[in-house]
Amino acid sequence: MPPYINILDKERLDELLAPLEPGTLPLWGKLKAQNMIEHLIEAVEFTNGKKMARLEISTREAYKEKQEKVRDDFEIPKGVTGPLADNSNKIRFKDLATAISRLKEEIETFEDYFRTPGQTSIHGAFGPMNYREWILWHGKHFAHHFRQFGLLNDYDFS
Repeated sequence: MPPYINILDKERLDELLAPLEPGTLPLWGKLKAQNMIEHLIEAVEFTNGKKMARLEISTREAYKEKQEKVRDDFEIPKGVTGPLADNSNKIRFKDLATAISRLKEEIETFEDYFRTPGQTSIHGAFGPMNYREWILWHGKHFAHHFRQFGLLNDYDFS
């Protein structure tokens, strides 16, 4: 299993985010700490009913991408950019603490959104995804960015 974070484990999320400060520098990439948190907020908003994505590729390609990247041992590589990268340097919240608090709220909204049986939300490259698939993908995505800021190390996954 590649690096993964259970985003629903609030205690572990708090523990991992505790050392993050406004001046924490990334080990790679251009994001600042608050930009990274706000990037994760936006990603979760696309899965909790607040924002809607549209499929950017064919249904067949999306199915293949989902099989390879969500359900397999795929690890998001360092330096990769995605569709939300264009917004990565815009600041929405007054400070890092506010952004972290908002991230936790958006995760709770995500949980509420998926209480409806059969609920799905579209990923632009993977197509419709259910709750379990989103938990896996968010887990990989969060782990990727937490590693980027040194909040996770390889030993955290053994």
